[in-house]
Amino acid sequence: MAMEMVVSFPGGVCVDADCGGLVIRTDQPVESGGMRTAPTPFELFLASMGTCAGLYVLGFCQQRGLPTEDIRIRQHVEMDPRTHLVREVKLRIELPPDFPRKYETALVRAADLCTVKRHLENPPLVTVETQIG
Repeated sequence: MAMEMVVSFPGGVCVDADCGGLVIRTDQPVESGGMRTAPTPFELFLASMGTCAGLYVLGFCQQRGLPTEDIRIRQHVEMDPRTHLVREVKLRIELPPDFPRKYETALVRAADLCTVKRHLENPPLVTVETQIG
């Protein structure tokens, strides 16, 4: 299976990605020359982890008829001050007081199935090349 996205430069420091007709817009903070009209690419990368885990939590709850409106996932990112790279990402699933305790461990296991997380654990080869014409 192959997938292709087309990245374009609509102006300023904005960079967009066309994903099958859906456009994901990115921008930079004002202090970096942007207008802060959209998340940065790095923020989207981090958000993909939280939202992916959220999709698995949502599916788990929906399969069991559990309400999800009071469930939140709080994502905390710890950066290495020396390298400025992510050292740790913590996802905390915040549950309402009436959430059935018997599902807590299984809910964590469901969130652990996140496809983005699994790709980070087994990273793909990334190559960069040019093409003229």
